[in-house]
Amino acid sequence: MVSSAASTAPHTFVITTRVYFQDTDAGGIVYHARFLDFFERARMDWLRALDMPVRRLAAEADVLFIVRSLEIDYLAPARLDDELQIAVDLLEVRGARLLLAQSATREGERLVEARVQLACVGRESLHPTRIPTTLRSRLSAAAPSHGA
Repeated sequence: MVSSAASTAPHTFVITTRVYFQDTDAGGIVYHARFLDFFERARMDWLRALDMPVRRLAAEADVLFIVRSLEIDYLAPARLDDELQIAVDLLEVRGARLLLAQSATREGERLVEARVQLACVGRESLHPTRIPTTLRSRLSAAAPSHGA
């Protein structure tokens, strides 16, 4: 589903994906929950681009990231065969949390916006745990310098 990955701005990571039939309802409009899947794929590719894929975080650092909270605004529909850009912006890094802004656009038109808070948890315990030092340093390099 993901056709490419790129970074368009110093702190924005973007993947491009195509809308397929299975992403849509009977009217050919993207089903609202599919945007959560698109956003998840972008977050996984973002961590991979930081050289910290989720499998390595689980195996070596014994941590996982789970969605703690999500606010989402649907601004305009996406349709069958649209090419979408799905963005990830790191807004804040805390002890055991990340705050991200995510969006879906089509040819520059913003379709969906979301604020996603991720919690870092122990792989087995699922209790909050500090973000590993290695990942924290890579995130700090990717974070906006103004500390948003």
